[in-house]
Amino acid sequence: MNWDLSSYFKEFDGAEMNTFLHRLHSDIERWTAKAAALPPLNRRNAAMWEKFFLKYEEITARFLHISSYIGCLSACDARNEKYARAESDIAILGAGVAKLEIELFRAIRKASKTVFESFTARKGFKGARHFLNKMLIEARHSMAPELERLAEDLGVDGIEAWGRLYDSISGKLEFDMEFPDGKKERLPISMRRSLLDNPDRRIRRAAFEGGNAAWQSVETVAASALNAISGTRLTLNKNRGIKHFLEVALFQSSITRKTLDAMMQAIYENLELPRRILRLKAKMMGTRGVAWYDLGAPIPLAEQEELSWKKGRALVKDSFSRAYPALGDFIQKTFERKWIEWETREGKRPGAFCTSSLLTNESRVYMTFSGTMGDARTLAHEVGHAFHSHVMKGLRPFAHNYPMTLAETASTFAEMIFTDGMLKDPATSAEMKKFILDQELGHASIYLMDIPVRFEFEKALYEERAEGEISISRLKEMMTETQRRIFGDTLEPGGEDPMFWASKLHFYITEVTFYNFPYTFGFLLSRGLYHLFKTEGAAFLPRYEKFLELSGSDTCENVARASIGRDIETPQFWREAISSLEEPLKQLEDII
Repeated sequence: MNWDLSSYFKEFDGAEMNTFLHRLHSDIERWTAKAAALPPLNRRNAAMWEKFFLKYEEITARFLHISSYIGCLSACDARNEKYARAESDIAILGAGVAKLEIELFRAIRKASKTVFESFTARKGFKGARHFLNKMLIEARHSMAPELERLAEDLGVDGIEAWGRLYDSISGKLEFDMEFPDGKKERLPISMRRSLLDNPDRRIRRAAFEGGNAAWQSVETVAASALNAISGTRLTLNKNRGIKHFLEVALFQSSITRKTLDAMMQAIYENLELPRRILRLKAKMMGTRGVAWYDLGAPIPLAEQEELSWKKGRALVKDSFSRAYPALGDFIQKTFERKWIEWETREGKRPGAFCTSSLLTNESRVYMTFSGTMGDARTLAHEVGHAFHSHVMKGLRPFAHNYPMTLAETASTFAEMIFTDGMLKDPATSAEMKKFILDQELGHASIYLMDIPVRFEFEKALYEERAEGEISISRLKEMMTETQRRIFGDTLEPGGEDPMFWASKLHFYITEVTFYNFPYTFGFLLSRGLYHLFKTEGAAFLPRYEKFLELSGSDTCENVARASIGRDIETPQFWREAISSLEEPLKQLEDII
């Protein structure tokens, strides 16, 4: 591994780690039993319940610490059976934490408004009001405690087991790759993403076809997992009194349905703009339209230099340092302290992520750097997440519970700094600037078309799953129909990806439902923030950091009002964000 995980534990399965686990397990059981003996919250026992909520805060931070550590190990080596077993053990431990939470739900579920407000005003809860208010909402949409405890126990070997199975399969999956020169290799599926970003269309098509053949070999398992995960959620929603499956996604994203509808309305009203981007891409490729494997295709450069890790990370650091010195200093620290796992190796899971510990106040970034500019952009994105956690490090754990919608704003903001830095760098050639401009617009088309495809597919999935299990053929049909509807005539005949429901791991994440639309939310909101940055310069950065600090302490609507003074429940805000792409698109159209 490239990263140093010793600040978590000196060694896996060593005395330090096992003592930590034993104490955590013991504390969870002891405090859950004590909480179960207390009557629900009232004026007389408020001080006692305060102790339990504060202990839950501490236990959660410890649990997330060990979860982050095991997640890092298993992502790097999906074939390691010891890591896989540890993941299973962590799932059981997580169920224990959830049972403690169930007792807290029981405490506040029927509390009067006066009693609850008085409780949250206690001195020990300073800075935690938003988190406690969300707990109250969740408590009032929970089943009876004994049923919630049963659901947690069943979840370990049910919905979460399906998610772990998918992770295991995707980490071990390999595909046959035939290069244009006839060379054949069997590659880990984690390498497919970078090959789909290759400027040579023949390589992209071969990676697409070889990868889909691999996914078809496990499609029965993938379909079973998707049916099980979605079916379990629907059953739990019904028993928790949740009328629509999107209510959970909105709650987790800390936004209103009005905000989501406003954003999607603006996107669908302005689909012609991202379609123009793809038509321009097709023109450059000399094709009638784009295929799914062309979405990440860069402009072919006369001399395509493969980036070394050293060169790629230097590009990101230099861009950060010129525009935002504090961010440049931060990424240098991640390099020096070995917080990034970047190497291409067999057994690594596909994708990229950032994970943090509230005990060490450190983050770790996971990715596979294969030598492309897209990989450098991924590095910028994930370090943006890490910087978000860094800015919040002085806050209590309850105030760190920010939604994915705002998390993706921070990471996309970092991407935009990287892109802008590269475009303004005198050392960047005209050809490379054209390449970067195309890459920026290509990402915009993904945020405005690919991710809405995922959102619409997932909505259709849950609607049909409510009537029974969905067959493999129907999953393929639903996916291609949705792709064709959103992309329109920009998608060349036969250019759909019928296996995208299986290969996109976001559909299989069990902790968060509808994991996709927050990316588009973050992309568009970050454009609003970045516009202010470009207008105001360095004077805006304290406001930006205030935005990051507030992200776990209020709703997205309120955070946006406080940071940029805008109402995100209206389509106008999102229309303006989308229209800001007209300028870079016009620049690229003029160059081409």
